[in-house]
Amino acid sequence: MAAVSVVATVLNEVEEIDRLISSLSGQTFAPAEVVIVDGGSSDGTWERLHAAQEKYPLLLPFRDESCQLQHCPGPISRGRNVAIAAASSAVIACVDAGCVYLPDWLENLTAAIRAGKAEYAVGGSCIDPDDRTIWDVAAAPFLGIKLSPDAKTKSCTARSMAFRKQLWQRVGGFPEDLFFGEDTVFDQKARAHSTPAFVDRAKAFYRPRFTFLSAVRLLASYSVSDGVSGARPARLVRNLLRCVAEILALLLLVRTPIPLLFLLVLELYFAFRLDWQSLRGVPILALPARLLFSLMVPWVVTWNHILGWITKRRPPNRQNLN
Repeated sequence: MAAVSVVATVLNEVEEIDRLISSLSGQTFAPAEVVIVDGGSSDGTWERLHAAQEKYPLLLPFRDESCQLQHCPGPISRGRNVAIAAASSAVIACVDAGCVYLPDWLENLTAAIRAGKAEYAVGGSCIDPDDRTIWDVAAAPFLGIKLSPDAKTKSCTARSMAFRKQLWQRVGGFPEDLFFGEDTVFDQKARAHSTPAFVDRAKAFYRPRFTFLSAVRLLASYSVSDGVSGARPARLVRNLLRCVAEILALLLLVRTPIPLLFLLVLELYFAFRLDWQSLRGVPILALPARLLFSLMVPWVVTWNHILGWITKRRPPNRQNLN
């Protein structure tokens, strides 16, 4: 049976690192090692990693300060690449700080790869039902996050993906010239070589604890990165058309309200179409919050995608500003 190395890169994640390691230490299919690259944390993350190593000997922490924005335009990708290069196993599973993993996560995620049926597997992520905000629920589908661990997913995220190390080598690793959206680009290249296995019950339980502003900022950052890399042009076109339609409906309001009413019905569809079956039991205020966020999406995506395309400037995240 093929061994699996779990890898992650962190920077200033002291509040999240203990939960991540704890969930990885309780897997039903134990990893051969957990390789975590710290990009030079200044908040105690590195010290926590060393302390955790005493209880969890499979943990292999490395410190590499080149995995910071000051030294590399794609520090997250670089950290992952450093971790994967250091890993001893032929199969790699990626995780992220800010997430926790059910005990059968690694077993489920890597089953097809270990059985020789796939080279690449995608698990996806969902909002942790035990710790979610109204804006987590509102923003989730627009950031590729599910609300239920049972929801089907076809999208990729490095919060939960696995692949053979040879595939990572063939595609040239994670792109170190991109800050955000690096897992999307990796996924596109990997799918050109291998059809992924979409795995049920292998989601990362993500706790972003979004506010309205933090969710909008993250959506904007992803969109800027898409513009810089030229990824997902069809997404830009769809959102640009929504912006144009909203402007035209408002201009026509002086003659007839019908286009605006039709557009509002369409916007309700956009807001809830992806996960309406998972909304049972969410706070009632999450529903108008979802509609508001959905109305913001085409404007945020279009503006920031074009901004990234023109300026080629990549936005930093909070860890790289510390």
